[in-house]
Amino acid sequence: MKIHLLILSFVVSDALKAQKIDSIFVNLYTDSLKKGTYNYINVDGMSGNGRYFPLDTTQLTFTASAGKFDGNSLWVEPDFKGKRILIKVVLKSNPAIVKEFEMCIKQLPDGPLKTEAEVLKEMRKRKGD
Repeated sequence: MKIHLLILSFVVSDALKAQKIDSIFVNLYTDSLKKGTYNYINVDGMSGNGRYFPLDTTQLTFTASAGKFDGNSLWVEPDFKGKRILIKVVLKSNPAIVKEFEMCIKQLPDGPLKTEAEVLKEMRKRKGD
C-alpha cells in the first residue's frame, strides 16, 4: 500500500509540475497593428517539461498604452494618431513573468488586391525578362 501511495505522489507531482508555466512567448501574426479592427495577440506558455500551451485571459492580464483589449484581441480606434502602442502581458499565476513590447501602427492604407489575371500577366512578364 505504501509503495502505491509513493508512486501516486510522484505521478501527481509530475503532473502538477507539467502544468506550471515557467515562461511566456508572444507570437505575432503581423509586424504592425491595424486601425479600426481587432488585432489578435497570440501568447504561448512553456511548462516545466518543455511543452507549450496557448494562453488567454484566464491565465494572462493584457494592458496597452492605447486601444482596448477584448480577450487576446486589441481594438485600435480608426482615428488613432500614434505610431506605436506599448503592450504588456502578465502571467496571473506568477506576476514576475511579464512580456512588454511595442508594436507599430500600419501607416499605409490597404490597396485593392490584384486580380488573378494581373498576377499571371506579371509572372509571364518576369519570365520573359
